[in-house]
Amino acid sequence: MLDEVKAHFRAREGYWFVPKWFGFGATPVTWQGWALTAGLLAALVAAARLLPGGVPRIIVCIALIAAYGVVAANKTDGGLRWRWGNGEDR
Repeated sequence: MLDEVKAHFRAREGYWFVPKWFGFGATPVTWQGWALTAGLLAALVAAARLLPGGVPRIIVCIALIAAYGVVAANKTDGGLRWRWGNGEDR
């Protein structure tokens, strides 16, 4: 079982994320994926603290999350889609 888990968290060359076993989503597994995730969090905190409240803050946060989602979807080994947890979906 441990070998199966370790194998799941290895992405092929050029991919930064692996899909979750069950459900929709991805997990960063390379330094690039973790850097992108940390960069998103830092940008969201900066936007929340530095931008004036209301609509500008919301628009910037939505744009940041959308950009992250596009990059994560393109860099996920196997793509983003619903998975049932049987391990054959990758």
